[in-house]
Amino acid sequence: MAGEALWGVWAHSLSLLADAGHNLSDVLGLAAAWLAQVLATRPASTRFTYGLRRSTILSALANATILLLVTGGIIWEAALRLFSQQPVQGEIVSWVALVGIAVNAVTALLFMKGASSDLNIRGAFLHMASDAVMAFSVVIAGLLISFTGYTIIDPIMSLIVSVSIVVGTWSLLRNSLDLALDAVPAGIDPNAVQTALLSLDGVSGLHHLHIWAMSTTDTALTVHLVCDVAHPVSADRLIVRASELLRTRFDIAHPTFQLETPSSVCDTHQPCC
Repeated sequence: MAGEALWGVWAHSLSLLADAGHNLSDVLGLAAAWLAQVLATRPASTRFTYGLRRSTILSALANATILLLVTGGIIWEAALRLFSQQPVQGEIVSWVALVGIAVNAVTALLFMKGASSDLNIRGAFLHMASDAVMAFSVVIAGLLISFTGYTIIDPIMSLIVSVSIVVGTWSLLRNSLDLALDAVPAGIDPNAVQTALLSLDGVSGLHHLHIWAMSTTDTALTVHLVCDVAHPVSADRLIVRASELLRTRFDIAHPTFQLETPSSVCDTHQPCC
């Protein structure tokens, strides 16, 4: 990051400075992701009864926000450079950016495996992958400037890559914000969960079904199950079967059930009871 920033100033390259800016956001993003992973392993306490697992959601949200803010600053500067061009040393830009490609690509590969299942890791992966793409575009821009002498290529390439990064990061921002607001995690259909629970022997109805993310990898559920008095099933057996169903079919590992009979059903018109 420091090297790209220094060479970017010396070579008058916005592309290198943009890449350095993204690397700065990477440092902050990786630090936040690492801290969140550490906090998520801390045990629950009397004050934080779920522990600090939700810190991984906040980290993913911060990662997306920082990346979009940094990219927005680059877009602004690139737009200004379109009307106020400066001389750019294309060959130096390309050589420095090649180093950036190697560093960012290798780091992104380290996060690739966990990116599909953990939104926090996905945020770190997108950060590094976007920088690798940015560095590659800088190499191309430097080569084109060297061969053509058109310095306007520098801000144009910065704009193109910045827009692509915004598009790629938008889903991370949306998903992390959804989880922060206790939305149902992506990939879980509440209607399918309800249908599956109603199919269990001994269940005649349900209400107050709530599904939310405790972290970027853990999902919790609470529900009131109305027991079927015509075909009674022991409470222990029903809870075991319902828990197993949710774990194997929907990857919900933290369910809480309230069992009721038709005569003792709570007020279903209230948000909770």
